[in-house]
Amino acid sequence: MDTEIAAEVISQKRRKSILIVALFVGLLIAAVFALRTFFKSSLDRTDITVAKVEIGNVENTLNASGEVLPEFEEVITSPINASLKSAVTDAGTKVKSGQSILILDKSATENESVKLKFQLETKRNEIKKLKLDLNKSFFDIQSNNAIKQLRISSLQDAVENAKRLFKAGGGTREGIEQAELNLKVAQLEKKQLENEIKSKQQTMQVEVKEAEIAAAIQQNDLNELSRKLKLANVIATRNGVITYVNKNIGATIREGETLARIADLGSFKVAGNISDTYLDQLHNGMPAIIRFNETQLRGHILNVYPSVQNGLVSYDVQLDERNNKQLRPNMKVEVFLVTAAHSKVMRIANSAAFKGTGAQDVFVLTGNKALKRTVYLGLSNFDFVEIRDGLKPGDIVISSDMSEYKNSKEISIKNQ
Repeated sequence: MDTEIAAEVISQKRRKSILIVALFVGLLIAAVFALRTFFKSSLDRTDITVAKVEIGNVENTLNASGEVLPEFEEVITSPINASLKSAVTDAGTKVKSGQSILILDKSATENESVKLKFQLETKRNEIKKLKLDLNKSFFDIQSNNAIKQLRISSLQDAVENAKRLFKAGGGTREGIEQAELNLKVAQLEKKQLENEIKSKQQTMQVEVKEAEIAAAIQQNDLNELSRKLKLANVIATRNGVITYVNKNIGATIREGETLARIADLGSFKVAGNISDTYLDQLHNGMPAIIRFNETQLRGHILNVYPSVQNGLVSYDVQLDERNNKQLRPNMKVEVFLVTAAHSKVMRIANSAAFKGTGAQDVFVLTGNKALKRTVYLGLSNFDFVEIRDGLKPGDIVISSDMSEYKNSKEISIKNQ
């Protein structure tokens, strides 16, 4: 007859089995790590790269992007409403000052110019006619004034005669009073006529002035239209290269619409942008390094644009060598903005072995061995990393990624 096993015994056996399995797994893992450490404690010399600690300058930089643009670019716009007749040159063509670029159909504007000339001539004839009419009117008034003066003289004589006649007993007091009244009336009429002459003179001057101003306005309009017609001969105003030309033959061109762009390819700048998280670090005069096609140029930020678009801040870099022969319009370049710089410090070529700043472990070559050593890093850029402590000039450091050997303190280096 079978005996029932106690639950406590079953539990103890289960715990013992679990403990044995866990111990076995732990030993297996330890063995794997031990084997891994054993097999990886040596490296072939050809499997690693090294760098030497030296004394030099290190600059801390922010990585950004940029585009090469002509420093000076002229935009030629249409001075008139016209249609595009033909394109003489293409984009990319070198042009000299005075060379034709586009031909516009100016017939509509030329007709308007002729119309303005006729209107101006008509206005000038109106001015002449107005002066003749006013002069005639003024002459008539002057003649009437002279006649009034003769009548006053005659009436003055009549008054004197009436007085003499009254003294001689041949006249009456009423005769004298009548003669004096006639004289006063004539004098008032003359004064009224003189006021009218003065008013007429002022009116004549105002009317002529108004007509002359209207004619001057029309003349200015005509001069402006003539100037625009001259500008409508789309020519290069300076030596350069055409970077854009409107070639929509037959299209209607509105006044102010862009026709062509001419760039001076002897001088370039870099238009860059960077994340707005670095906005507080950007400032005018900030040193910048431009890199393209294994070429490196230096410059400085000329201006930082205040607006932020799509999380990016834009800025312009003025190059120290603005006429470098390798620069091309719209070329994409790498921009490194220098935020800090240390001179005459220990440095080493930047590589995969260095990550961030502060303390980290590296392997230093000593004969046929690589020994782990803790170093303290400072500034860094795309070329160099500053070594603050832990190494000395002349030390040879493995620059390859050694993260797989983080548990090793010493590695044998085999020379093949």
